Amino acid sequence: MKRRDLIKGIALASPSIFFSNGLSAKSFQRFAELNIVKGPFKPTWNSLSGYQVPDWFRNAKFGIWAHWGPQCEPEAGDWYARKMYVEGSPAYKVHLKKYGHPSKFGFKDVINVWKADQWNPEELLSLYKKAGAKYFMALANHHDNFDLYNSKFQPNWNSTKLGPKKDLIRGWEKAARNNDMYFGVSVHASHAWSWFEPSQLADKSGPYAGIPYDGIVSKKDGKGTWWEGLDPQELYAQNHLLSTNSNQESMIHQQWNWGNGVTLPTKQYCDKFYNRTIDLIDSYNPDLLYFDDTALPLWPISDAGLRIAAHFYNKSLKKNGSVQSVVFGKILDELQRKCIVWDIERGQSNAIEPLPWQTDTCIGSWHYNRDFYLNENKKYKSAKTVIHTLADVVSKNGNLLLSIPVRGNGSIDDIERSIVEEIATWMSIYSDAIYDTRPWTIYGEGPAMENAVPLSRQGFNEGKGTPFTSSDIRFTTKNNAIYAIAMGWPASNRLTIKSLRKGNSNSKKKISKVVLVGRSSQGLDFHIDEHGLHIDLSESIPDLSYAFALKLV
Repeated sequence: MKRRDLIKGIALASPSIFFSNGLSAKSFQRFAELNIVKGPFKPTWNSLSGYQVPDWFRNAKFGIWAHWGPQCEPEAGDWYARKMYVEGSPAYKVHLKKYGHPSKFGFKDVINVWKADQWNPEELLSLYKKAGAKYFMALANHHDNFDLYNSKFQPNWNSTKLGPKKDLIRGWEKAARNNDMYFGVSVHASHAWSWFEPSQLADKSGPYAGIPYDGIVSKKDGKGTWWEGLDPQELYAQNHLLSTNSNQESMIHQQWNWGNGVTLPTKQYCDKFYNRTIDLIDSYNPDLLYFDDTALPLWPISDAGLRIAAHFYNKSLKKNGSVQSVVFGKILDELQRKCIVWDIERGQSNAIEPLPWQTDTCIGSWHYNRDFYLNENKKYKSAKTVIHTLADVVSKNGNLLLSIPVRGNGSIDDIERSIVEEIATWMSIYSDAIYDTRPWTIYGEGPAMENAVPLSRQGFNEGKGTPFTSSDIRFTTKNNAIYAIAMGWPASNRLTIKSLRKGNSNSKKKISKVVLVGRSSQGLDFHIDEHGLHIDLSESIPDLSYAFALKLV
């Protein structure tokens, strides 16, 4: 008897087993229909360590992310659904002005007014393809616990039933496939349990002092409201005691790995997250799966993340004959980095990593913040910064996943569009030094390398080091050629690469020709001495000269 049939048999014979874990009659039937793929990957770190990153990902180098959901509707920045319940915070003040007090108008109500009426995934994905992105990541859910797809296990609180009333993941997935891009989903909902805890609190002062926010309301409280018949606790998941010191905003970060006094989630909560994610994988067939977690979701208090990864790999193996899928996780130990791809948030490694990795960053705030558009003192990352980051990351065996914040209505603003278009122009000229490459013997040279800022445990070292100059060079290699990406055009119109000086230990390759990538096959004048490889760039300075690539053959 197949396992699926066995589960169905148990469910039908003894439904109390499922109901005792908090599953409804409809849910236990859905649970019985999960088709977990069996294969060589088991839900253990040792078993998952047999994983090998597929070549397509190593060759792709660049992806774009739409970190977009109902928290973008207020256009007030990241973690809105949590910070709107933090008295006195900027998000709280925006919420009071725009919607009213969170005891009367909570995040569930923000979802209700979010319509995404200008969302055009085909147009956006076509733009991102022109910018050189080889893969696209879509937010499937955030810590706000709202699924952006037709979710069987979050059947009431998802985007097909509320807000836009559209299957957003299906729309993104179709557009990505139409543009020949690999498709990924990011899953963050494992943390809703503790992340939403401020919604249980109340103001300490003012006219609403002591009046609880709406995080504790339940289905019975909805009579006569727009949400009558819905249970907000399916979204907020706050039927539990507060974690230790959860009224201190910094505690959420200290408790991210389910320790340091966090109130542990129930088995029902963990099972629901597992079911939702398996359903997402099986319904939309993503190539990439991003988790915003220490290692894997709910680790180490649950093996749910391990079981998801094993299923994802076995499913890909069965379909393709080899594993072509990619899973991302953060803060990984040496064994875990063999199992899934190490993702560094807003930061870069300072060495050539032995295994492929990824940095994820954003040109602004993760959730759209209108201040980046309106405020002269708070600006988006420039195309120059993005290109410098891409070259630096690729030289160290990494990929760049870049978030372009999407407005609540589903569009991007004109400043963002101009940045993406400028990235597209640069990539149309110099991408031969990016795609399909591998690290050279060393990743680079120059003052930025010499003054690099160490990574924090999770990342967050971007922009803290010495700014790149024309003396900073990053190297890649492909087809027996070396690519040198200079982070600026030298004022003298002459570039010296010290790492390729006469008698250097980095390469025994004899340089016979130097070409400016994307411009001409005609070689540039050069000579080599004990100080370096000296290249004459006396021809006119090209457009976007803040970074240019030379091919050395």
